[in-house]
Amino acid sequence: MEVPGLAHSITSPLSPCEGMMKDLSLDAIQLCDREGSKSQDGAVEELPVPQNIKISNITCDSFKICWDMEPRAKERITHYFIDLNKKENKNSNKFKHKDVPTKLVAKAVPLPMTVRGHWFLSPRTEYTVAVQTASKQTDGDYAVSEWSEIIEFCTGDYSTVHLNQLLEKAEVIAGRMLRFCVFYRNQTKDYFDQARETQANQMLPSIKDNSGSHGSPISGKLEGLFFSCNTEFNTGKPPQDSPYGRHRFEVRADALFSPDTNLYFGDFYCMYTAYHFVILVLAPKGSQGDDFCKQRLPALDIDNNRFLTCKRDEEGALVFHHAQDVILEVIYTEPVDLQTGTVAEISGHQLMSMSTVNAKKDPSCKTCNISVGR
Repeated sequence: MEVPGLAHSITSPLSPCEGMMKDLSLDAIQLCDREGSKSQDGAVEELPVPQNIKISNITCDSFKICWDMEPRAKERITHYFIDLNKKENKNSNKFKHKDVPTKLVAKAVPLPMTVRGHWFLSPRTEYTVAVQTASKQTDGDYAVSEWSEIIEFCTGDYSTVHLNQLLEKAEVIAGRMLRFCVFYRNQTKDYFDQARETQANQMLPSIKDNSGSHGSPISGKLEGLFFSCNTEFNTGKPPQDSPYGRHRFEVRADALFSPDTNLYFGDFYCMYTAYHFVILVLAPKGSQGDDFCKQRLPALDIDNNRFLTCKRDEEGALVFHHAQDVILEVIYTEPVDLQTGTVAEISGHQLMSMSTVNAKKDPSCKTCNISVGR
């Protein structure tokens, strides 16, 4: 069952459950830790320490926790104290000092219980967790057990539910559709020379970097080639500036995108700027990339979506359109032969400040964030 009365950071004025925590203070914890709880004859009655901690059902913003506990004094346990820390925090889990307030407090409920909260859990993040049992006293203080062993775990990626929430946000700002004819990929001259000389003219897929949303299931996992298709509004052609290199490979849109290709939504983010990026994945049907995406990403109708479409006109020819008000990053999941297109030097500038390589998403943007830890 889910933890009732779960509170975040008892010292934080922004706690969503602050009213439920009014009886729990740092002084109270220190007093209980020093003195314990005494019986009528003056002997200290120790509370059972949680043993054999188990973490399960891990998502991007929740997990289930359970443990074994000696039955003695079980009826006196009123609360569980849970210390949850990011693993990279070098000062985490300093329990022996007895002066660090626990971060999460829950009423004693049947186990396992679910710990859930987007304000303190982030996707793809390593955490440590330890548990105390506690008994609330008549004076408002708490008697506490010793801390349990420290357990490590890592939260998961966004689920398709979360990605659909991002998709809906992206659709709101996508803007009207503009026609385009080519996909293009900018790189350095050395990149294309290597493809010709050592890769039999093939541009080979590579693992996607960690740019974009921290919980995106494609980051660090999906292999592909990044392409662009955005055009300048006044010319209808690709822009002449690029952050990725002064040499550009251009290929006809129908070489990568056709009714034999599946289209998936991958991410929506910004980098502390006014413009937003949408990552889409183009995967030939039945390919390894297609199988990967089917299990993880929302599929888009290639004829009817707000970002990138492929339709047949009255004469049966394929016509392509892209969204005007977002910058599309299109990942094609298969190798591409240079002979299917052309490579030429662009006339504009190499705008390095525009690069999205390992770019971090702005966690404060209300346009492109959802209610899940960042």
